[in-house]
Amino acid sequence: MTKSRTNHQGQTNKAKQAIARDMLERYTGSPIKAFRKQIILTNFDHYLQRFKMRGGTKFFSGSVMQVCHSADLDVSLVDFSIGSPTAALIMELLAGVEPKAVLFLGMCGGLHRSLKLGDFILPIAAIRDEGASRHFMPSQVPALPTFKVQKFISQILVEKGLDYRTGVVHTTDYRFWEFDERFKYQLYSERAIAIDMECAALFVSGFASRVAIGALLLVSDLPLKKKGIKTKKSASKVFRRFTDIHLEIGMKAMSEIAGRGEHIRHYRW
Repeated sequence: MTKSRTNHQGQTNKAKQAIARDMLERYTGSPIKAFRKQIILTNFDHYLQRFKMRGGTKFFSGSVMQVCHSADLDVSLVDFSIGSPTAALIMELLAGVEPKAVLFLGMCGGLHRSLKLGDFILPIAAIRDEGASRHFMPSQVPALPTFKVQKFISQILVEKGLDYRTGVVHTTDYRFWEFDERFKYQLYSERAIAIDMECAALFVSGFASRVAIGALLLVSDLPLKKKGIKTKKSASKVFRRFTDIHLEIGMKAMSEIAGRGEHIRHYRW
């Protein structure tokens, strides 16, 4: 690469970072300086409210997202809404504050017959059946979380004596797939352990943006089983029974990553 091209790329990156930081402030309502280097992502206001009760002291609500910061834990939690487009967007915005590690605490539909509500899944990869990730990497590039983040979460789960499953998650932007028999047959043939709407976009955009990203998913429904599709009533039950421990694991992991000062990103650019 020529010197002039390198300089141009550097100027472009600086301009993008400035816009990303400005947009992050507008979308979350939070000043950039309040963001911690360890960040938890969620889709649900319930997690944000519980985080506020358990250590989050600075809360902000912007035009699109909400965020709460904890100086004591050295962790920020962002509710970025739902879906692969916003998942990719929040990763690009967070790249502007150069976080040390990001952890997605998401929910998923359990596909394997052995799964039950409340099970934890630590994804090792995600199938890219959504439209956002193609803007960051060619389709043949796999969607992988940052290994060291997943390894760290695994250690926390083991220390707490909690069981978890690993496997490939199918990420889709197809909302009512449960009523499409051809799509369900495809899921069976893939042997995916679960299905969600964000992981692939988070992993690929995180890799492209040089942000270390991991995920710990909670099985919130069993859509391939009879009466297993999530409803308002069943979702409320899952929130009451399982989200506190889900959040506790995420808070402990991100707080300890901050305290240990461990190098997380295992690749060099």
